[in-house]
Amino acid sequence: MSKSTKKHKSAAPKQLNFAVFICSTSRYQEAQKGDRIGDISGDTIEELLSNAGHKVLSRKIIADDKSMIEEAVHSVLSSAELDAAIFCGGTGISPKDITIETVKPFFEKTLPGFGEIFRRLSYDKMGSAAVMSRALAGVAKGKAMFCIPGSPDAVRVSVETLILPETPHIVRHTRE
Repeated sequence: MSKSTKKHKSAAPKQLNFAVFICSTSRYQEAQKGDRIGDISGDTIEELLSNAGHKVLSRKIIADDKSMIEEAVHSVLSSAELDAAIFCGGTGISPKDITIETVKPFFEKTLPGFGEIFRRLSYDKMGSAAVMSRALAGVAKGKAMFCIPGSPDAVRVSVETLILPETPHIVRHTRE
């Protein structure tokens, strides 16, 4: 890491407030019925963020539904307390995977390196199937937003390797 990068990162906030949205129609329907559901990916995200000293102020399971995802994005952008949001799930290529199409229009700037590096890391773990991931990140209104696949392995790779090390740095620059 260069001296300049170290300097920028040292000036970044040490603790951030996150919102986490699990975009899954099946999990949403189970939750609406009152079924006890397992949310391994959400649990993993929250644990990794908390262990790194950040706070999860909001965590919701929402359906793969354009209006629900848009409402989630609006809640992030209008919150004075939130610094970042993770949208987990709905990043694949099936017709129901609409997280990217719904979140991306809100970005003021896209961070293409996030998806590029994520796919490279995924390729190293799972091979050519990594091309089907559309993981994406961007910024809007001083907040960092990440769209990541819903599998527990993808969550671990994206959060540990990219989101945790870079989000404070990203947030710092979006607020200059």
